[in-house]
Amino acid sequence: MTSFMQKKETVERKWYVIDAEDKPLGRVASKAAVLLRGKHKPTYTPHIDCGDYVIIINAKKVKLTGNKLQNKMYYNHSMYPGGLRERTAKEMKEKYPVEMVERAVKGMLPHNRLGRTMYGKLFVYEGQTHPHIAQKPELMEIK
Repeated sequence: MTSFMQKKETVERKWYVIDAEDKPLGRVASKAAVLLRGKHKPTYTPHIDCGDYVIIINAKKVKLTGNKLQNKMYYNHSMYPGGLRERTAKEMKEKYPVEMVERAVKGMLPHNRLGRTMYGKLFVYEGQTHPHIAQKPELMEIK
């Protein structure tokens, strides 16, 4: 019996919408990462980008449990001396909700060329509307 190996030419991609309103950030990010990698498909092949397109809406209304709003920190460095910038999760949620969700998903993807192409199929929006209506995305429920 031979194993099935997907070819990048034969990958069929679908579009999914995830509504992040009142859902924990980690659950939204992990579901999005699974869809982007293609692990929900029976034709999953680890070395091929066989994932689907993911649209996350209502990023501003995502939920963080526990004391993460005050305690969780996001760091950036400009690579200059003294260039470390720290932000709390509360500040990120108020000013940069899209970046907060994108960082969570990106951290769950492979850290290589393949992961970067998967990350390119992620679209995050602050509000309810998105410009991808023509692709007829399916709503993906998160429990």
